[in-house]
Amino acid sequence: MRFSLNKSLSHWVLAASTSVVALTSAGVAHADATLLNVSYDVTREFYKDYNKVFIAHWKKTTGETLTINQSHGGSSKQAGSVAQGLEADVITMNQANDIDILFDRAKLIPQNWATRLPNNSSPTTSVSVILVRKGNPKKIKDWVDLARPGVSVVIPNPKVSGNGRYTYLAAYGAALKKGGDASNARALVRGIFANVPVFDGGGRAATTTFAQRNIGDALATFESEVPLIKKEFGGDYEVVYPSLTMLAENPVSVVDKVADKKGTRKQAEAYLKYLYSDEGQEVAASHNLRPRSAKVLAAHAKDFPKVNTFTVGEVFGGWTKAQKDHFADGGTYDQILAAGRK
Repeated sequence: MRFSLNKSLSHWVLAASTSVVALTSAGVAHADATLLNVSYDVTREFYKDYNKVFIAHWKKTTGETLTINQSHGGSSKQAGSVAQGLEADVITMNQANDIDILFDRAKLIPQNWATRLPNNSSPTTSVSVILVRKGNPKKIKDWVDLARPGVSVVIPNPKVSGNGRYTYLAAYGAALKKGGDASNARALVRGIFANVPVFDGGGRAATTTFAQRNIGDALATFESEVPLIKKEFGGDYEVVYPSLTMLAENPVSVVDKVADKKGTRKQAEAYLKYLYSDEGQEVAASHNLRPRSAKVLAAHAKDFPKVNTFTVGEVFGGWTKAQKDHFADGGTYDQILAAGRK
């Protein structure tokens, strides 16, 4: 069951409160429980399948019947909605700063939330890639090609989308890692974003623009999204792995104050921990998310080409600094766009 964020927050609060009352009044050891997973735009299918696996595991282990609802959208909008009252038991994002928001704005989680699970609480990763139309008519091979005159590239808005931020930082960071300075990196990103015809609010909307509306010569997206695009829209696309790209880590956290209020901490913690299990990692791999498990990754080596990557921490000093320097109002991204309009 999926929910749209166009429902009012008051509706969510009322629904969550009603559930808590019903569970409390039931007063039995294995009363049914409901979790809400608030996630980013392109994880719908992964969590749909993972939820089935975890529900079966939880039933077998505890005897409890669990219901898990999903909410998806642009990552920053999703995180902001939770901070404002959307009662998520867990939050599953593609960048740490969209979980940090829950501490910074509402103290819903502890500041050290990322230390509670392995790999900085990131059970999976992906990489930023470029999807082109079959035959690659514009001969796009790397980030620099997206800045060429006459090339149209679809990228979701970095102000509200983790996908968009990763693309921006991947291109900017690649320029720096290849020996360029900040002016070179700015020039590259300015050229790329000058070629964006429309700024969608999330990765799935950008996919629709590119694949369904047939806009653009290339789509900047996550590796994990490519098989889904081909399955839904046909195989008339090719994936281009840039010579150097960003490693996208996908962090997760229990929303402590909500889970404690609803009495779902046990279920919420188990839900996230099971992402690291062999079964959870296999589901991730089947959705083209790179598993953290060396064993599972080795078993799917043919699906995940070796690529040269860097992290946000390595080049930009971490997500908090990157957000402040590049994506805050008046930051580098806004400056680059303003310069491109002149």
